[in-house]
Amino acid sequence: MDRARVWPDFRQEHVLYEDEDLIAVHKPAGVPSQAAQPDRPDDLVLRVRSFLAAREGKETVYLGVHQRLDRDTSGVVLFTKRPEVNAAIAAQLEKRQLKKRYVAGVVGWPKGKREARLDDDLVKGESGRMEVVPRRAHGRDTRRGPRPAQQGQRAVTQVALRGHRGERALLDLVLETGRTHQARVQLAHAGAPIAGDVLYRGSAAPRLMLHAVAIELEHPSTKRRLVVRDDLARAEMDVWLERGDEGYAIYDDRRALDRALALAVERRWGLGRSADRDPAERRTTAFRLVNEEGDALPGLAVDVYGEHLVAQLYVSEEWEVPGRRDRLLDALDALGFDGVYLKLRPKQANVLVDTRREDLAPRAPVRGTAAPDEIVVHEEGVPFGIRLGDGLSTGIFLDQRLNRRAVRETARGAAVANLFAYTCAFSVVAAVGGARRTVSVDAALAALERGRAGFRLAGLELGRDHSFVGEDAFTWLAKAAKKEERFDLVIVDPPSYSSTKKRRFVAESDYDELVALAAAVVAPGGRILACCNHRGMARQKLRRLVHEGARAAGREVMQLKDLPDAPDFPGAGGRDPHMKSLLLTLR
Repeated sequence: MDRARVWPDFRQEHVLYEDEDLIAVHKPAGVPSQAAQPDRPDDLVLRVRSFLAAREGKETVYLGVHQRLDRDTSGVVLFTKRPEVNAAIAAQLEKRQLKKRYVAGVVGWPKGKREARLDDDLVKGESGRMEVVPRRAHGRDTRRGPRPAQQGQRAVTQVALRGHRGERALLDLVLETGRTHQARVQLAHAGAPIAGDVLYRGSAAPRLMLHAVAIELEHPSTKRRLVVRDDLARAEMDVWLERGDEGYAIYDDRRALDRALALAVERRWGLGRSADRDPAERRTTAFRLVNEEGDALPGLAVDVYGEHLVAQLYVSEEWEVPGRRDRLLDALDALGFDGVYLKLRPKQANVLVDTRREDLAPRAPVRGTAAPDEIVVHEEGVPFGIRLGDGLSTGIFLDQRLNRRAVRETARGAAVANLFAYTCAFSVVAAVGGARRTVSVDAALAALERGRAGFRLAGLELGRDHSFVGEDAFTWLAKAAKKEERFDLVIVDPPSYSSTKKRRFVAESDYDELVALAAAVVAPGGRILACCNHRGMARQKLRRLVHEGARAAGREVMQLKDLPDAPDFPGAGGRDPHMKSLLLTLR
């Protein structure tokens, strides 16, 4: 596998215009304009600069940044290549002489409204979203009575109807001002939010349907008018206008499927290239490439493990449509990985007994070449042994990457209990981070044996400081409390459903009891990392159960904090992601 082919520095076909002074490029949707993750740079500036430096055989090149697009907006972005022309471009921006034209796909625009001028005052609301506020009138808010009006920034957008199909419409936009989220908030306020805009309650769509189609300016050297157009998203816009959100039908159109996969690949560029770019401690070769509706590919999850892909299909009648599954596997194979493995996940995973059934998880890849029985992948520089052909599970849960990072960074000197430890990945990173003691608890002895192997793979010594307990977590917690054992951190990451000889656990109804038992072994000022991957469990309900569990144990809650979601596991339509994580600190 050639990672630079899957994730090149930049694609030559995305260069829209270039001369000795300027370069204008197509920014794909999902690519940040500038560093969104300082600890792992992944943005348009870095990509274009790397592309130009490699092309010219230099270590670095100059690139002047004058404009940005929202991460999920696609379209033309202009850079300067020489500092001497910066002033001329900046002056045009300041005087609003540089024109930017957009195309937006919206739902709710009146069919007979051919043109409109949106003129609003915008402010940043308490939620972090931009909001339209009433114009100031004699220093008062004319809508809200005596409270002083909030001073807003004026935003002006010219709108022209391009095409209409049912409730959907394509609009041409000219932004006369350049406010944050200007087109998005103004169109939402006008009753026609942009499709795919989760922040401003747009309808479902394969992506945010906003595209910067052209930029018009005076060339800083020739003084001639220069118009740069970006038509690379025209097909996406036209298909959306015709069909709307395609759902599973996207798997029946190879071009639409390829576009969705290409967008997911672009969104994971920083992770994909980390194996080559990052220093050793940041090397990550296992992550999620496609996360179901969050990447506009319903019923599908695709994970990267080194040079191979694992495609997980959530079983439904939708996958029985002739040709659909093969089209998907062919499209994944074309991305350039060495092989593709397949896992079929039943709707009712809680009743599944044998997770190694060949009909659900074939041992051999369904496309490409096989991986060794066990391969080594890295996460934040830590090695883990993975088995791609050994049932539905591979040996690590990729949606816990950020939580494992947090544990590693805060574990020095701590005593850590890892419940439902599986192959003990949390215990490994805690030990790598300097934990003085770890206890890994799981009812599956085979999983704990893999955990021991994981310690050895990471270069960690096994001894009295790191113990492995083959027991039901509830039973172990009761015994540990009776012996007055105390831990600085207890990690609670249960399956949504589980059964042992002694009891049955259902996350939705039993999580508070589990937290109560865990709280009894938490040292003063200690913490519980509480995780739940049950799709039916809302984050708010998890917060309530965790709080009730701590209260039932007689422990005072100092802080209950939502932990960030992994960026490679985007949720769909503003809904909670499947994995919810909380950090509970007890007095």
